[in-house]
This record gives sequence, structure tokens and C-alpha cells, in this order.
Amino acid sequence: MPKLRVGLMFGGKSGEHEISLLSAAALIRHMDRSRYEVVPIAITKTGRLATGQELRRMLPEDCLSLLRLPRSKNPVQVLGEPATQTLVTFRPGGSRAEALDVIFPVLHGPYGEDGTIQGLLELADLPYVGSGVAASSLGMDKELMKKVFRNAGLPVVDFRTILRKDWEGRREEVARELVAQFPFPCFVKPANLGSSVGVTKVHGKTELEAAMDKAALYDRKIIVEEGLEVREIECSVLGNDDPVASVPGEVVPAREFYDYEAKYVDKGSRLLIPAPLDPDAADRVRELAVRAFRALDCAGFARVDFFVEKVNGDIYVNEINTIPGFTAISMFPKLWEASGLPFSRLIDRLIELALERYRDRKRNRV
Repeated sequence: MPKLRVGLMFGGKSGEHEISLLSAAALIRHMDRSRYEVVPIAITKTGRLATGQELRRMLPEDCLSLLRLPRSKNPVQVLGEPATQTLVTFRPGGSRAEALDVIFPVLHGPYGEDGTIQGLLELADLPYVGSGVAASSLGMDKELMKKVFRNAGLPVVDFRTILRKDWEGRREEVARELVAQFPFPCFVKPANLGSSVGVTKVHGKTELEAAMDKAALYDRKIIVEEGLEVREIECSVLGNDDPVASVPGEVVPAREFYDYEAKYVDKGSRLLIPAPLDPDAADRVRELAVRAFRALDCAGFARVDFFVEKVNGDIYVNEINTIPGFTAISMFPKLWEASGLPFSRLIDRLIELALERYRDRKRNRV
């Protein structure tokens, strides 16, 4: 049986570029070499396809050895070949074009997790792992995501969206309104970003202004959220039309909250798998995770993050990640491993789901 040619798409223009590189490396190490030929599709921080030594610098040496990339060249990716309108590769030293069977994007954040790459792959008529354009776009935009969740009857914390132009034009007025609406502490976030980049826990008015300025560096929409005393619970979802949820896990951050440093820099953060929840609460988290997945019409995989209030145990859906991390410390694969699905088999299942969804989409009349 011939190997499937899997285009592993990673890097990208977002602030999560480095996290994407770590995810790609983990996937390369765990992909079954007897089933898949992995073709790296590396995107630089400027949005170009990386070639040659530039690509080699984006991956650890052990991954380069597994991929058996030549030291002088790498396959060159071309989108939209006139004859096929598909993504193809040209092998070093040859001219024969070979189509890829499926794309596995691990592009976290804007320009990868937000529907842009998904739209490109739809135009290229290629199967790909994960959600489609609409679900990816909604999952990336925290304002739209929360509105969809709320409309679907899912519990979310109180929030407000401020446009960057309104913040920059009416700073004092907007600050007064926010202070009146949200007791401290509260959270300030860019609407379209992940890995807690640009997120600040705010304890007073002076910090609020600095946090708004920081979030405005990353997006034209700024989310201000109610701050509660909570536990941070995460749950992984897998499937297409019949999704299932993993056991929940709990994040115990090394810092005041699970910010970028607590996730990727400070080694003191802990992951408790399974989360120490009573059975009813664990079942409720899993139920809400599947409902959130379905509310956005997600596909393939996602990780749903929750807040559980420490005092009364109320559960809130915080956000959904339609391309969750696959790093050595990422919850998504760890939760599935704890649920009986090891990393390599998880990759197999994700590729199966991508091909299943593609076959279903091909039934549509266009």
C-alpha cells in the first residue's frame, strides 16, 4: 500500500510562529514513517514559503534526519499549478510533479488558524486536517466566538469589545466605562490571537490603560472580560459530525494566570490529567466541550478551555482552539493519551477524519 503524502504546514506570520515550529517538530517525531511521507511546508514570518537552508533552520536536526531532507535543497511547493489547480511538490533533481494527499496545518493564530489557509486549501481542492473556513474564523475571533456560544446557550463570562480606534480616540471615557463595568481584576485580550499573547490580568486603572495599549498592538478589536477566581480546565474534542470529548485536564499555572510565559517559559506550571473534578463536573465539562465544538460547526479536532469558579463550582466556556498545540507540553495530545489514544494513533485518526470530511464535501454539487 503506497504511503500517504502529508503536507505538514507550519510556521506562519502570527505571533505564535515559534509555537507552531514546536508543534511541527512533535508531529514529525510521532508520525508513522511506514504510513506517511511527510512533506514540510514551512512558512516564514513574512509569509513566504521557506526553501533550502531557511527551512532547515526552522526544524531541529533530529526532525531533518527523519524527513531525510537533502542539505542543499528541499522540495519546492507550488500552489495553483495551471493543469491541476492543486498543491504539488517538485522533487530535488527532478521535474515530476507529485500531488499531496492531505495537508496537516499546525499554523497557530492569525493567517493559519483563522480560515485564511483553510480557504486556500479549499480552492486547491485538497483534504486538510481540522475545521473549515467558517469555524476557523469564528474560533479565532473571541468576540464572534463568544456571541455564538452565548446564542447556543453556553455559559460565558461577561465581556465587552472595544475597537482600537475608539480606545485611541476616547481613552479617558472608555477607561471610565470599563472601570464602572468590570470590577478588578479583569482581563484584557486581543480578539484574534492565541497562546495568551498580548493578554494581561489587570488589577487597577493604571494597569488597564497599559493593557489596552498592549492588546491594541495585536488587533483592531480588544476584549475586556470579567475576572473571576477560577480553576483553568481544558478538554480535547475529536471527530466530525459525531465528536467525542477526552477526559478533562487542569492547568495549574506557575504565574498568576496561564499567560505566555507560564505556558512556554516558566517550567513551574503543572498539568493535572485527569483534572481533579467530581464526576458530575467532569461530565459537564465534556458535554459543554462537544456543544461548543458543534456550535461553531468544527471538524477534526479542537481544544475547549473552561473556567470553573473556585467558590461555587460554576463552569464557563472560555474559548475554543481549532488548531491546538502539539508541543511536548500541549494538553491536546496529553488528554487523548490519558483517554486511551496515544500520539501516533491520534495523528492517524486526524488524517482519517480529514479524508472523511473531504469525501463528504465532494458530494456537494457546485
